[in-house]
Amino acid sequence: MPAQSFLPDAFCRKRSAVRFPPHVRTCVLSIVFPDSRAASPAPASPCVRVCRLDADGLCTGCLRTGDEIGQWSRMDDSERRRMMATVLSDRERARFRFLEQLQEGERLREVLYPLRQPPAGDGWNRSELDDLLPGSEALAEAAVLVGLVPRGAAGTQVLLTRRTDALRHHAGQVSFPGGRVEREDAGVLGAALRESNEEIALEVSQVAPLGFLDPFLTISGFRVTPVVAVIDPDYVPRPHPGEVAEVFEVPFEFLMSAAHLHQVEMEFRGRRRSVLEYDWPGQRIWGATAAILYNLRRRLEQGT
Repeated sequence: MPAQSFLPDAFCRKRSAVRFPPHVRTCVLSIVFPDSRAASPAPASPCVRVCRLDADGLCTGCLRTGDEIGQWSRMDDSERRRMMATVLSDRERARFRFLEQLQEGERLREVLYPLRQPPAGDGWNRSELDDLLPGSEALAEAAVLVGLVPRGAAGTQVLLTRRTDALRHHAGQVSFPGGRVEREDAGVLGAALRESNEEIALEVSQVAPLGFLDPFLTISGFRVTPVVAVIDPDYVPRPHPGEVAEVFEVPFEFLMSAAHLHQVEMEFRGRRRSVLEYDWPGQRIWGATAAILYNLRRRLEQGT
C-alpha cells in the first residue's frame, strides 16, 4: 500500500559524506518511539481475532482447539501461561517450521507490539500532517504486511512489491502488500493477510505474524498499521496482474542501516516537507514504505 508521507525536518541531526542533488539531504533521524511493551498486561487470552478452525481443528489465529477455547475461561492464570508457553508454542513451531530460520525472530518479538494487542492512538507522524488531514475519526484504517524471508547464508530479505503502471493511484510505486481494512476483516491482522493473498497469492500457511509496528498516517487519509511477519522461503510469488507488476526482495541488513536512508525535501501546500528514501539501485523505495522500515529500525535500536 504505497502513499506519500512526510516527516518533520527537525529530526535531521547529522549529515553524511555521500553526495546527492541539492534537494536531498542525508541525515541520521532520531525519533524515539514509545515502549511497545508498556501497555501490554499479562495476556488473558492468546486470541489475535483471526478466528477460524482449519482442517486440523485448530484456530488459524491462536492455534487452540475448539475445546481449549471453550475451557479457557475456566483456567487459572498459571494454567493459561503454561499452555501458552508450552502447548501453543510447540504448535507454532510445528506449523511454521521456517520460523526458526529467522535469526532476528526473538529480537523482533521483543520490540514489536504483541499480536493480541494492536497499537492504539494516532500515527507517529501526526504532527507533520495536521494541516493536511481531517480529524482522527475520519481516517480510514489500513494494514500492510512487512514480510521477512529467511534465506540462509544470504541472510534475511524484506519482501516488497512494485505496483503496475496502469493503476490510477500510486502507479509504479514500491510498497508492501496491504490495503484498507474491510468490514469483514478480522482487524488489521486479518486485512494484511487477506490483501497479501489477493495481491501476491501468499497463503496463510506460508506466513507467521510476529507483531505490529507503530501506526503511520498517509496524506491520502489512511492510518496504516504494519504487521511484521516471517514468510516461508519456499513461497513462490504470483502477483495479481492488475495490481502488482513485480515482487522483489531487498536485504534486511541493507534496509536496517542508517547509511542507506536519506531525507528528500520538497515544497507541498505552502510548507517545506521531508520524505525518506533509500538509495537501493533499480527501485525507488521511499515515502510511507521507507518510513515504516525506519520505524522498524528504530525499534530494534531502542530495544523497545
